[in-house]
Amino acid sequence: MKRRPRLYFSFRSPYSWLAVHRLRTEVPDLFAHVDWYPYWDPDEKTNAALAERGAELHYVQMSRAKHRYLLVDTKRLAQRAGLPMAWPIDVDPWWDLPHLAWLLARRAGRAVPFYDALVAARWERGEDICTPEVIARAAAEAGIDPVAAQSAPQDETLRAEGVDCLAAAYDDDIFGIPYLRFGRHRFWGLDRVDHFLAAWRPETAPTADPSPAVPAAVLAGAAFDTDTAGGCG
Repeated sequence: MKRRPRLYFSFRSPYSWLAVHRLRTEVPDLFAHVDWYPYWDPDEKTNAALAERGAELHYVQMSRAKHRYLLVDTKRLAQRAGLPMAWPIDVDPWWDLPHLAWLLARRAGRAVPFYDALVAARWERGEDICTPEVIARAAAEAGIDPVAAQSAPQDETLRAEGVDCLAAAYDDDIFGIPYLRFGRHRFWGLDRVDHFLAAWRPETAPTADPSPAVPAAVLAGAAFDTDTAGGCG
């Protein structure tokens, strides 16, 4: 039996937000058919647990120049998609909080409304979703216990589940977000969403003309450029 597609996403990444919006436009019940893996910059405790598993992040932080480009590019893409966007200002963000809270929401069967509440807070209103106050409001909106959501990082079972997600990302060679895997096919970035749809559900793909995910020569062992652009895609 073929494994379900895997989507690596992050509440931090605007490209992740836009990619999920694009996917749900074509596949409204996306959450029911794809395995979702949150991905984030872990705090010291999660990072230590990840190291004990022999894993780490493949992600490379982007340069200041690329970050400036991203600010303009994502605003343009959001406007084209008809989405309101307000850039949040991240000051010492604690990314474990929203991502572990999302795992709590998933356990409660509220993954979709909590996801929607968090991305609306971050990308439509520019709120700091790494604060307990915003997490509590999103939890209440999604129908889960606000106190439990605020305390998600203190739940050792959620910590372990989060480490499992990041370890899976390590095993899948995830170096940027959003990232989709379907069988042997890999798709990194917003501009590869239609290629993913063409491979996964050809009947839903608009006009995509996907190229092979990996050139045949590379699969055969030919040398290739190992440089990375860094950052999200």
